Amino acid sequence: MSMKRLMTSVMAGGLALMMTVPAQARDFRLGLITPPPHRWTQAAEAFAEDVKQKSGGEHSIAVFPSQQLGNEAQMVQQLQTGALDMAFLTVAEISNRVPDFGALYAPYLVDNIDQAAALLKSEAATDLLNQLPSEAGLVGVGYGMAGLRQVMSRDTLEGPSDLEGKKLRITPFEPIRDFYKATGAAPTPMPLPAVYDALANGQIDAIDMDFDSILIFKFYDRSDKMLISNHMMFPMVGVVSGRVWKDLSKEDRKLLQTSMRAQLDAVIDHFQALEKKQEQELRGLDITIHEATREDFADAIAEWEGIWSEKAPSLPKLRKAVAEIKGS
Repeated sequence: MSMKRLMTSVMAGGLALMMTVPAQARDFRLGLITPPPHRWTQAAEAFAEDVKQKSGGEHSIAVFPSQQLGNEAQMVQQLQTGALDMAFLTVAEISNRVPDFGALYAPYLVDNIDQAAALLKSEAATDLLNQLPSEAGLVGVGYGMAGLRQVMSRDTLEGPSDLEGKKLRITPFEPIRDFYKATGAAPTPMPLPAVYDALANGQIDAIDMDFDSILIFKFYDRSDKMLISNHMMFPMVGVVSGRVWKDLSKEDRKLLQTSMRAQLDAVIDHFQALEKKQEQELRGLDITIHEATREDFADAIAEWEGIWSEKAPSLPKLRKAVAEIKGS
């Protein structure tokens, strides 16, 4: 073969190869704080697989669980610079940046998991996401959640008064910190993977947790007193970096939105379906259980309202939505 024909063949082959590589192919990264067994992480993996399949392999999403990319505050910073493409974040972290989201953590905003699920799919909750691009540099795709919050303790726990002075593990954000400070507890921020050992060595006395995580991570082995209170919902939000979003095609935006929202809805459905079953499973264990109501936490709720009624102006709108859910 002559050199001219060889060069022509190589150029033709290279051109053909270039034509087969999608111009918009992207290798995305998604970060979150939950470990691999958690339902949020499983949803992120399912989202990655769905996008890969629906894009014909054009796009890939690498999922980084267990704070591999840093804590949520650090991941938000990465999202804002475009160093990280997507994340599943607790609304807790969002409320640190956009205080109005703290309204979703109002104590006893909802009575049960069904109301929580309906509220997160409502227009009132969805409207909150419109604040994210300008206030945080993020695009909010939709909500997921964990179960309603309960309290577990190593020591006696018959009601809110027993929380006085206890080092109680929380997710690090202001609305839940303010609620537990109002009960007299000592809120102690701590990542989820560290909780079991912290209970075992006495670093903390109690935890704020949902049924699902209590069962998955067997926290009942280290804290066998439970207060079933259902005092707070615990939303999660799926976000895309605003810097990344602006460079995506309409088709890619639609793909990511549709696929991520489907997985987020599936997370809500998961917790909604299992809440009652998981409660019964815990009631069958060798642990001491007491129950608490809105009235038991009345003083703490009043103190929380005094702090957050102005910081979270969407609270009346969310309460109206809950009233409509109850009446439907």
